[in-house]
Amino acid sequence: MDGSKGFDDALTGEQKIRNFNINFGPQHPAAHGVLRLVLELDGEIVERCDPHIGLLHRGTEKLMESRTYLQNLPYLDRLDYVAPMNQEHAWCLAIEKLTGVVVPKRASLIRVLFCEIGRVMNHLMNVCTQAMDVGALTPPLWGFEHRETLMIFCERASGARLHAAYFRPGGVHQDITDKLIDDIEEWAIGFPDFIDDLSDLLTENRIFKQRNVDIGIVTEEEIQQWGFSGVMVRGSGLAWDLRRAQPYECYDEFDFQIPVGKNGDCYDRYLCRMAEMRESTKIIRQAVSKLRETPGDVLARGKITPPKRGEMKTSMEALIHHFKLYTEGFHVPEGEIYVAVEAPKGEFGVYLVADGSNKPYRAKLRAPGYLHLQAMDHIASGHQLADVAAIIGTMDIVFGEVDR
Repeated sequence: MDGSKGFDDALTGEQKIRNFNINFGPQHPAAHGVLRLVLELDGEIVERCDPHIGLLHRGTEKLMESRTYLQNLPYLDRLDYVAPMNQEHAWCLAIEKLTGVVVPKRASLIRVLFCEIGRVMNHLMNVCTQAMDVGALTPPLWGFEHRETLMIFCERASGARLHAAYFRPGGVHQDITDKLIDDIEEWAIGFPDFIDDLSDLLTENRIFKQRNVDIGIVTEEEIQQWGFSGVMVRGSGLAWDLRRAQPYECYDEFDFQIPVGKNGDCYDRYLCRMAEMRESTKIIRQAVSKLRETPGDVLARGKITPPKRGEMKTSMEALIHHFKLYTEGFHVPEGEIYVAVEAPKGEFGVYLVADGSNKPYRAKLRAPGYLHLQAMDHIASGHQLADVAAIIGTMDIVFGEVDR
């Protein structure tokens, strides 16, 4: 911390006040990762906010150029580690479009199911920790119990709670059991009651509203200027959701609403996330009923996917294909493509340039949190120091994807 107290002007005898510079983070509990903000304060008022990133930088995009397409998949889990499978989805869709692979219907439904489970996991984390940032201690204790249940569902599907590597080019790694489908449905039936309880705690809470209403207002014009997406857009009244605007996978077969706010402040963004959890629960229940009626394989068998289990014991060709797939990898035809998905935090995009080899020539990742954070100075200026935590919270920043 540096800055100053008042000092006397020798000529006039008047006291002049210099602004105060302080570090917010990187070890601050409300910084949501390793974010460092250098704040220039005039008393309690933020005059300037300079975000410093790079403390988590792993050079993901450069590393991707020296790995095969399949070896790159786990890197996507480590971007937004709050909802990992949503990032894997964009990577797989990009490869599938370049190779022309058609995903089996059952695999497509499983992807939608786990993308929406990821959305609920993300919003639970965001709403509950954002409430904690502004002084409420009960929500994270309640919300993380449900988040734990969802992570166990991910573990039962993929074998890993967090870094799943479950979505694969051509489908998903393995099928899910009927018991898991039943357990997910049972959870989805009871979850709206929890959202009601959480809403009773927060929505009309006087302190929570004082900390969020009219804080960090984002206008429709600013959305366009700064490249916002996700809840940062919908909280300001713009009904933009890629699941509806540019339907991918089989989202066009599902019935759900796009919640929007009116004022574009922190409070409206909170309300949007609460409503989105309800809509995601509806999608999860629809996906469960569709899965029961849709048997079949969960991987499109071919050049980019392994043979079925057991085939290698009877077929030498299958054994050779399996060996080559997991050593050399598969080749992607020359071309370039941009694919975006409606990740929980906003538009997550993969720009992929293929040169016909088994490794990407170039991979560029569009992380929604990075574009939101760049506007921090613009949004936080004029607010009080305590409001900075509320603004960061509703921006929903996770540093795996910001720093990459």
